[in-house]
Amino acid sequence: MIAAALFFATGIFAQNIIDLSGPDWKLENGINVSIPASMPSQAHLDLFAAGVIDDPLASDNDIQQLWVQRSNWTYSKQIDVAEDGTTWLVFDGLDTFTRIQLCNQTVGNTSNQFRQFYFNITDLVKQCDSPVLSLNFGSATKIVLELAKTGDLLVNAANGVDGQEFQGKVYARKEQNDFGWDWSPSFAPAGPWRPGRIVQPQESLYVRNALLDIYREGQLNNLPPDQSKPWIFNASVDVLGEIPTNVSMHLRLTDSEASSTDLELSNVYHNNETVTGSSVIGSEVKLWWPNGMGEQQLYNATVTLRAGDDDRILATVNRRVGFRTVVLNLEPVSKAQQALGTAPGNNWHFEINGHEFYAKGSNLVPPDVFWPRVNETKIRHLFESVAAANMNMLRVWSSGAYLPGWIYDIADEAGILLWSEFEFSDAEYPTNSSYLANYEAEAYYNVRRVNHHPSLALWAGGNELEAVILAFFFNSPLKEQYELIFQELLIKCVYANTRSISYIPSSTYNGYLSLDFNSSRPQIPRYNNATDGELYSDTGSTPYTFTTSFYSHDTDSYNYNAEQAFNLSVYPVGRFADEFGFHSMPSLQTWQEVIPESELSFDSYSVVHRNRHVPFGSADADAATRAIQRNRQQPILNTDSDPNAGSRAGIKEMTDAVKLWYPQPFKSDPVANFSAWTWSTQVFQADYYASQIAFYRRGSGSRERQLGSLYWQLEDVWAAPTWASIEANGRHKVSYYSAKDIFSPVIVRPYFDNSTQKIEVWVTSDQWMPVVGTAVFEWIDWHGNVLSVSAPNAFTPSYLNETFEIPFTVGAINTTRILTYNNVSSLFSNQQGASNTTGLAASNALLRMSISASPTSYSNTPTLVHQPRSIPPAQATFTHSSYFHPLPLSQSMLVDPALTLSYDTSYIGQVAFTVTAEKGVAAWVWLDYPSGDVQGYFDDNGFWLAKGEYRTVMFVVWEDWTGDRGWTEKVTVRSLWDNLVDE
Repeated sequence: MIAAALFFATGIFAQNIIDLSGPDWKLENGINVSIPASMPSQAHLDLFAAGVIDDPLASDNDIQQLWVQRSNWTYSKQIDVAEDGTTWLVFDGLDTFTRIQLCNQTVGNTSNQFRQFYFNITDLVKQCDSPVLSLNFGSATKIVLELAKTGDLLVNAANGVDGQEFQGKVYARKEQNDFGWDWSPSFAPAGPWRPGRIVQPQESLYVRNALLDIYREGQLNNLPPDQSKPWIFNASVDVLGEIPTNVSMHLRLTDSEASSTDLELSNVYHNNETVTGSSVIGSEVKLWWPNGMGEQQLYNATVTLRAGDDDRILATVNRRVGFRTVVLNLEPVSKAQQALGTAPGNNWHFEINGHEFYAKGSNLVPPDVFWPRVNETKIRHLFESVAAANMNMLRVWSSGAYLPGWIYDIADEAGILLWSEFEFSDAEYPTNSSYLANYEAEAYYNVRRVNHHPSLALWAGGNELEAVILAFFFNSPLKEQYELIFQELLIKCVYANTRSISYIPSSTYNGYLSLDFNSSRPQIPRYNNATDGELYSDTGSTPYTFTTSFYSHDTDSYNYNAEQAFNLSVYPVGRFADEFGFHSMPSLQTWQEVIPESELSFDSYSVVHRNRHVPFGSADADAATRAIQRNRQQPILNTDSDPNAGSRAGIKEMTDAVKLWYPQPFKSDPVANFSAWTWSTQVFQADYYASQIAFYRRGSGSRERQLGSLYWQLEDVWAAPTWASIEANGRHKVSYYSAKDIFSPVIVRPYFDNSTQKIEVWVTSDQWMPVVGTAVFEWIDWHGNVLSVSAPNAFTPSYLNETFEIPFTVGAINTTRILTYNNVSSLFSNQQGASNTTGLAASNALLRMSISASPTSYSNTPTLVHQPRSIPPAQATFTHSSYFHPLPLSQSMLVDPALTLSYDTSYIGQVAFTVTAEKGVAAWVWLDYPSGDVQGYFDDNGFWLAKGEYRTVMFVVWEDWTGDRGWTEKVTVRSLWDNLVDE
C-alpha cells in the first residue's frame, strides 16, 4: 500500500512528508501470528483488534496474556518514496527496544521510549524498488533481565534485582509502571506508540522540535523574577535540512481577538541542526492565570525562518503560548515573612506572576496502560473534572510517560498547572556513559518540546528519589550516582534550555543550601543539614517542634492504620504536601464491566488478584521505605505458601476502616452487600482525604506556612482497589467530591482532638484578599430537632437554645479560628443513647455549621511577598458548610432521612436532580447513575442534608446512549443510613 504523502508547495517553501500513521501495517511474531496492524499502536492493541486476544484489562488477562510481553513483535509496511533529495526517517516514539530496517538493511537501533529518533535514509531508498520498512520490538521484560546480568552490582542490589522476571526495569528507558505498580498491572507493551514519518526537506527545513521560552528580563531558574521587567521571547528551532549561513527569524504574536504584533528576532545564531534568536516584547500583553485566579489568556506564536539572501521562507513554527512566570520558591524565609509569623527555614511554595498561591490538586498517572488509545475526548473530560473540582495543579507522576503536547494544550486552556517530572522513580539507576547519554538526549528533547506551555509549572528529577537516598544509601557510592544524574545532568538539560522553569532533583526534596549558576551542580542540596527551630504552640493546640524533620518542606506520607485516620497529631507538618492518601474499591458498576457476578466479593480471586497494594511491614511506612519496597514488588509471580496473603492484608485495611468509622452493611443479597461495602470504602477514603486536606490548608495560617495539597491519586488505569478519585471508565468516586468540597476557596471545618475532647472550628481562605463573613451554627439531633447545648467559651448567654452566629475576618491565604469547645464530652454522654446531666446523648448530636463570606479590597494584604502587575477579579460570595459528630458514625444514632429524588430533563446537555431529606439528617448522600446507558458526572455528590433540606445537582452528560434520556429513571440515591437497611 502506498503511504499518504503530504507535499507542501505554497509558493514559499516545499517539502515532501510521508505520514506513516494509519492501518496499513502488518504485525508478526515470527511464529504463529500475522495480522493487520496500525501506527501509532502497541502489540496488545492490534492483537485485541484482530481477535487474537480478549480485552487485556478484563478478568485476569494480565496473567493469561503474559506471552504477549514475552514475545518479540515486528511491525512492517511497504512504502513508496521518491528519490528526491535527502530523505529522513523520523519517529516520535518507539516502545522501546527496536531494530529498524529498510530494504533488509539496518537503519538503527533504539532503546528509549521517550525520545524522538531520526535517521538519514537517503542511500537506502535507492537500493530497492519496493522498500519495506520493518520495526522489530524486543521483549522488554526479557531484555532488562539480560542487561541486569552485566549491570551495576550496586544498582542491582539496591533495586532487589536477583534474576526474576519483572525485575530490572531500571535498565529500560520505558514507563516504569509498565512492569507493574501498586495501582497498575504489568503489560510491558511494545510498538510504535507515537507517529512516524518520512521527510524530504528539499529546499526548505523540516522542524522536528522547537523551544519557545518566555521569561522576564534577568530571570533565572528557581528564583522569583522582577515583575516590572519586560518579557523576553526566546525561540530555538531544531531542524532537518541545510541551514543557510544568513538565516533570519521573525515572530508574529496573535491574541484571541486576532490582533497581531510582528517582531524580528535578534542575536540569531545556528549550528547544523538548530537556529536560535530572541526579542524583547515591548507591547503590553495579558497574563495567563491558573484556574480560579484569572483568565487563561493565550496567544498564537508563529516563528518564521527565512533565508537572508532572498527572504525565502525556510520553515515556520506555530505554537500556542501564554505570558506568565511560575516559580517554585525554595529561598530562605525572609525577615519580613518571619515578622508575619512564618517559621524560619526555607520556603517551599509556588508563585504565579509574582504571587504566592495555594496549590490544590492531585497526582496524574498515565490515563491508560496503552497510550495509543488515549484520545482527546477522554483527556478533555478528565481536565473538565479537575477544573470543576477547584483544582489548579496536577503533579504528572513519574514514572509514566512524558505527556504529549496536546495534553498540555488542554491544561493551558483549563488553567491547570502541570508539575512535570523526568521518568525516574523509586530506584537507583545505572550511570555508565551510554545510559547517561540516553538520559541527556531524552531530557533535552522533552524540555524543549513542551516548554512553551504556560501550564508547565516545574521539572522534577523523579519520584521520591532523595527520600530513598537519605534513608538507605546516604553513605553509599549510590549517592554519588544519584547526584550525577539528578543534580548535574538533568538540571543542566533544564537550565541550558529555559529560564522560565524551576528544577528540583526529586519530588521529595529538602531544598538547597545555595544556588550557584556557575557550578556544574548548581544546587547544593540541604539533605539533613538543618538548624533546629523553636518550640511553638499551634494557637493552643498540641505543640509541634520544628526540628530537622521540618526542613523536609514537602511531605509525602501515608498511614494505613485506620484508628489514626482522624488523629490530627499524626499528620505531617511541612510546607507542601505532594502525596498522601488511602485506597478504596471502585464502584459495583465498574467491577461488573470486568469480572463475573460470581466474583463480586472482597475475598474473590479476581478482587484479590487485582489489589496490588501490599502493606509494607508497618501501617505508617515512610516514603523511602514504601519506595524501595514497592520497587522490589513482584505482584504477579509469588512462590510463597500463601501468595495472596499480602493482597488480603491490603484489602483488610479498607474493611477495617469501614468497621471502625461507619455502620457496617449487612445485606442478604450478595451483590447489594458487595456494592454497599465498596461504596463504604469510598466514603472512608473521601472522609480521610477531606480531613488531611483541611489540616494542610489550615497550615497556610500556621508557622509552617503550608501552601499546597496534592492528594494521591487522580485517576485509575484499570478496575482495582487503588487510591484514585476517578475510576478507569470515568466514573467519579466519593473522594472526588470531598476533594472538590474541601478545595472550595473559603471553607469552614471542625478540628477535633479525641484525646482532649477539644473541638475548634476554623475558617480558611486561599484568596488573595481578606474575606469577611458570618458563620452560622446550630446543634441538632439526627431527627433534625434543635438541641439546647451549653455555649462555647466566651459566649453570652451561657446556654443556647437556637441558632447562633459568629462574624469573622480571614486574611489573604490564611485561616482564623472562630469557635472552641474545650471539652465536648462534658456536653454529652459517651454512652450511645444514654444521657448526662444535660439530657443529651453524644450519639444523637450534630453541630451544623455554614458560612457566607465576601472579599474585601486588595489593600492591607501583608502576606503578598511580590505584588503582581495585574490581579484577576474576585468572586463575589463564598459559601461552605460542614458537620461535626462527637462520636464516629459507626456509633451514632442514624435515622432514616426518607430521601426523595426528582429530575428535570429540560436542560441542554445536563439533567437536574433534586434530592430532599424529608424526615432526618442524611449523611453522605450519594446519587448513582446506571452503567452502559450514559456517561458523565454530577456537579455535586457525597454531601449532607439537614431535615427538610433539599439540593439540586446537575448531571453533566458526556454521552447518552439511550438517545431519549431514559437512563434518568434508573438514577438512585442513598445515604449512610442505607448501610443498615437490608434490600
